[in-house]
Amino acid sequence: MNQTRPYKKLYRSRKDRIIAGVCGGLGEHFGIDPTWVRLLFILFFFLAGGALLVYLIMWLIVPLAPENA
Repeated sequence: MNQTRPYKKLYRSRKDRIIAGVCGGLGEHFGIDPTWVRLLFILFFFLAGGALLVYLIMWLIVPLAPENA
């Protein structure tokens, strides 16, 4: 009954990137189109202003995807 899902690590994308691959990596991780993630970041940037800081922190903390992935 207690089935565990395989752990899926978050990486920045190597193949779907515009600046640093953060939105591409989030899209791959959650199984959605990275364009929607980019639009959400832009929306939150203009509404709250914290999206740029979150993006920069994720750029520094989230590792780049391995080359063989």
